[in-house]
Amino acid sequence: MATPPSADTRSQTRFLFVIARNSSFQYKGKAVDVRQVGRELGVRYVLEGSVRRGGDCVRIAAQLIDATTGAHRWADHYDRKIEDVFAVQDEVVGTIVAILASHVIRAETERTLLKPPATWEAYDYYLRGADAFVSGLSEGTTTSLYESRRLLGHSLSVDPGYARAYAILARTYVYTYLESRDDDYLNPAGLDRAHELAQKAVRLDANLPQAHCELGFVLLFKRSHERAIAAFEQARSLNPNYTDQLFGLGLVFAGQPSRAIEVLQANLRLDPFQSAGRLAYMGNAYYMLKRYAEAVPPLRECASRLPNLRIGHLWLCAAYAEMGLLAEASAAAAEV
Repeated sequence: MATPPSADTRSQTRFLFVIARNSSFQYKGKAVDVRQVGRELGVRYVLEGSVRRGGDCVRIAAQLIDATTGAHRWADHYDRKIEDVFAVQDEVVGTIVAILASHVIRAETERTLLKPPATWEAYDYYLRGADAFVSGLSEGTTTSLYESRRLLGHSLSVDPGYARAYAILARTYVYTYLESRDDDYLNPAGLDRAHELAQKAVRLDANLPQAHCELGFVLLFKRSHERAIAAFEQARSLNPNYTDQLFGLGLVFAGQPSRAIEVLQANLRLDPFQSAGRLAYMGNAYYMLKRYAEAVPPLRECASRLPNLRIGHLWLCAAYAEMGLLAEASAAAAEV
């Protein structure tokens, strides 16, 4: 039987301050106002949970509550076989941590506008820049990517040591290098700039998984695959709950498509709301294994959900062609 996960392992999401179990367990089985718990522990959010067993099955319920207002932010339950209690614990806790982090970020984004400028300005610009970046990817607009750079630049002017802002800024340069939108397309200077920014993010905060991940992303397109994989691995070693679909792409580039599929499936479990771009990477991994029929469904879904992402259509075209479905392949090519 596996050993139970340690509390340290489960508090590795670095931007979350997690109260130790000895303090939080004093409320176990008691009817306590969650706002009182928040005041006594000095926390802003409370995760409540329960475990019920029936035969060889277990139901784990969890809900996230804003300890300031008492409002519920999220709730869900998980039904599992109890063949290995610690394996069940690892699976459910890993899922909850990823979802918890996304909801806390969302809540803090809403909350940040209520803070005085001296405490939130750099972070606010960072959040707005990150949002503009995501919009640029989903909408296929260069304007949003440049707006992201402008906002991230403001964040860094307020806090020149903000590693997260450097990391996202690096990614904007990689994407303009990869996408044929303007003169930045395949411009080595843009990739060099991304490399410089990612390295600075790592120097500023060597314990930030995101910084190592961005460095790995840049190194992929500098054709330094072994160093890229090492950077992705470092991100995961710093935080076992950290996940990024780009690790899967890197493994495909490095000639490890089977492992890429495993990593991307884990990414889907840990971060169910991440970009549909990972479906393209999944399809490409199956393609490299010559499992063309399995490559088509994720590639087709990616092409549907992200119609402006060229690689989804390109790889779908290739998979159809290998299966002899030339009409479908031609249609996918026409979309490009």
